Amino acid sequence: MNVTSIDTFGAKGTLEVGSNSYEIFRLAAVPGTEKLPYALKVLAENLLRTEDGANITADQIRALAAWDPSAEPDTEIQFTPARVIMQDFTGVPCIVDLATMREAVTTLGGDPNKVNPLSPADMVIDHSVILDVFGTADALERNVDLEYERNGERYQFLRWGQGAFDDFKVVPPGVGIVHQVNIEYLAPTVMVRNGQAYPDTCVGTDSHTTMVNGLGVLGWGVGGIEAEAAMLGQPVSMLIPRVVGFKLTGEIKPGVTATDVVLTVTDMLRKHGVVGKFVEFYGKGVAEVPLANRATLGNMSPEFGSTAAIFPIDEETINYLRLTGRSDEQLALVEAYAKEQGLWHDADNEPAYSEYLELDLSTVVPSIAGPKRPQDRILLSDSKTQFRQDIRTYTNDPVPHTALDEALEESFPASDPVASGTATDGAALPTAANGNSGRPSKPIKVSDPERGDFVLDHGAVVVAGITSCTNTSNPSVMIGAALLARNAVEKGLASKPWVKTNMAPGSQVVADYYEKAGLWPYLEKLGFYVGGFGCTTCIGNTGPLPEQISAAINDNDLSVTAVLSGNRNFEGRISPDVKMNYLASPPLVIAYALAGTMDFDFETDALGKDQNGNDVFLKDIWPSAQEIDDTIKSAISRDMFTKSYATVFDGDQRWQGLNTPEGDTFAWDEKSTYVRKAPYFDGMSMEPAPVEDIKGARVLALLGDSVTTDHISPAGPIKPGTPAAQYLDANGVARKDYNSLGSRRGNHEVMIRGTFANIRLRNQLLDDVSGGYTRDFTQPGGPQAFIYDASQNYQAAGIPLVVLGGKEYGSGSSRDWAAKGTRLLGVKAVITESFERIHRSNLIGMGVVPLQFPAGQSAASLGLDGTETFDIEGITKLNEGVTPKTMKVTATKENGEKVVFDAVVRIDTPGEADYYRNGGILQYVLRNMIRG
Repeated sequence: MNVTSIDTFGAKGTLEVGSNSYEIFRLAAVPGTEKLPYALKVLAENLLRTEDGANITADQIRALAAWDPSAEPDTEIQFTPARVIMQDFTGVPCIVDLATMREAVTTLGGDPNKVNPLSPADMVIDHSVILDVFGTADALERNVDLEYERNGERYQFLRWGQGAFDDFKVVPPGVGIVHQVNIEYLAPTVMVRNGQAYPDTCVGTDSHTTMVNGLGVLGWGVGGIEAEAAMLGQPVSMLIPRVVGFKLTGEIKPGVTATDVVLTVTDMLRKHGVVGKFVEFYGKGVAEVPLANRATLGNMSPEFGSTAAIFPIDEETINYLRLTGRSDEQLALVEAYAKEQGLWHDADNEPAYSEYLELDLSTVVPSIAGPKRPQDRILLSDSKTQFRQDIRTYTNDPVPHTALDEALEESFPASDPVASGTATDGAALPTAANGNSGRPSKPIKVSDPERGDFVLDHGAVVVAGITSCTNTSNPSVMIGAALLARNAVEKGLASKPWVKTNMAPGSQVVADYYEKAGLWPYLEKLGFYVGGFGCTTCIGNTGPLPEQISAAINDNDLSVTAVLSGNRNFEGRISPDVKMNYLASPPLVIAYALAGTMDFDFETDALGKDQNGNDVFLKDIWPSAQEIDDTIKSAISRDMFTKSYATVFDGDQRWQGLNTPEGDTFAWDEKSTYVRKAPYFDGMSMEPAPVEDIKGARVLALLGDSVTTDHISPAGPIKPGTPAAQYLDANGVARKDYNSLGSRRGNHEVMIRGTFANIRLRNQLLDDVSGGYTRDFTQPGGPQAFIYDASQNYQAAGIPLVVLGGKEYGSGSSRDWAAKGTRLLGVKAVITESFERIHRSNLIGMGVVPLQFPAGQSAASLGLDGTETFDIEGITKLNEGVTPKTMKVTATKENGEKVVFDAVVRIDTPGEADYYRNGGILQYVLRNMIRG
């Protein structure tokens, strides 16, 4: 979208590059901008180019130029992203909302064609492939067939949207993961539109949008709600942030991977505290960081909590753009523009930062993270010891004594291949008899028709997934994993029979370079056949475990583990059968598939024996840095990228053969269980009703610390018997066709029923109960009920609801449904100790007020147990255009005793106050669109 700037500073000029001429807005016209960190220079250019005197003013530009690194953020600016990027889970609701807005505009007497993306929007369908089939040559084909079978309705709808909306493009299924497609193809680094050149910036409906920061592109994840507003030309309201300078020195040592660096940085930044801040990498060490590693670091920004984690543009950026097939004309523009605007990295001129950190890359050692958060880093050398400590919190089974060995010998005589520690394929088996004392143990014999006989115990690795945007974009770790697989196969090692192996590359280019390097046969010998090109294990699209293995785990309450090369390992996310999830580099994922258990020390425990009967250790099969580098140079070429992306929007015959509806407005199918008209605009008038104080509210959920958007709005399997499953049953959907909650995000009926329904969610209104339950105080005594059922009763009785939470409420994926579901359940306010950035703004975007307990206080310290009724006063001040700093909350206990406190109001900007007054961001945009 080109915006005509009023150009107070006379910054408009031209840039000649070769035979081309571009209009640009020169930062040099504003004194002070030359001293700014890279990311703030990008914001300054954005304001210069979009200055309109109303939303974006000369004062905002002056404030940015005069930025004080040490000041606390207090100046609001309006950032206009160049483009929007979406994945299908979060993108489908966006397009549902846009389609619904077209109808609402018509109802209110406006022109429906006004509802169109004003900023270019790309959607990559990457979240819908489920690994039902694994470990076979036809896994990819069968999984894609199932994907189309399940998601045909959604895909028809998205193809309609591609035709109905201008400037909206869809990358069909099977191409790759959104963030990898973004850095390899979609991101231009410098954007050209209508003759204007300016920095590429983007917001995305996935928290890992920050991966593009590695390419020098300022962008971050927003909720789907904010993304829709950005598509419709609404600037993103934000405070000028603090910028943390992260200095990199030294080089990583052999045997250490980019994943290890990322887990170390995540650990450091979480400890330092960077929520709501920008992180910017600088220093001489930056030049030594390959672009794939930069992208890996940028990708993990949400795990350490920052808004963005950016690298400046330099020679390495240009080299990567060249490798991935960008045109010579584009390369020349990126370099010339970056140098003209002071955006080219200059290691000798370091800007001032708000805070400083430093990492000598040579000090990084191999690490994993788990068992439930990405910031819980464990040194690989300590992993067995740490596992033995952690497993005790996941099981009540006693630590075995010597009697256990006798019991095992009795159950499985030495002649039995299970007891002697071998499976039908000759692979060694860890059992309690093989020295697993020191941790809880419950060896269970499993007979599987396909996998033979073996013993499962606590700690068994049942999922080993090379998956996710974080690492599959990085040739050094992907080639490293494949070379390790080759070395393992040549030594005669095999994956354990109980491990569900997964290889889901982030782009087809990975498959091409594996092919060229001749590495596929080794990966496949270990079970790592390609299962899909998409985001799989990391988002819970792991698919079911083999039946006998799943039954053994659930019938015996085994605490088993998953190891994945992803970025998210929250509880209940990866597989409903798995309690403990660990993040690791791709080579270590393969190593754990060989080990078969987390109760393993790679330094002292052998992975198996070679053909001569010698023990094989991890160090014996780990590839050298030189070999990884040589393989990358010989196997990866520019033409792989140009060929792979030449037909990126075409899709296969399945995509092209979809029966797609036409027309400006969508013909909703009342029978659809995937795509339903959204309810947000029902009964909406042109003038918003005044906001009101909350009276007599009940607590729907009382929650602890680190409640993630996964807990609030899970994306995984739909559990039979739950309200979401009951709805699908009532609509004639067979259990095998439930699909996942994530895939049904276009249907609010399913999503409301799935809100707060995570199997690991603990609502403290109930004692020791997990899952989507609460107490329903519309009934005598407040009996236990499903959260959805209780919410329906409360809403029928006209009783508003509140949610109480702890620290870091709403961390994790930027799920718009975590806010939409909260609102549609009748929740008017969420009161916590602290919020993660995206979820807080999403709540406001849905008309829910975010409040914080007074500093140092919590529900527990105030003596609240969730049985109280709540009154919240001060909301009506917003009708007068005033956002109060605090609101008075009165919680009345059943015996009449009152707890009164002043809750801090987390409506942080005037723009957010406008959204709240309008009942939400979409209503605000819609009203302005009709007026405009």
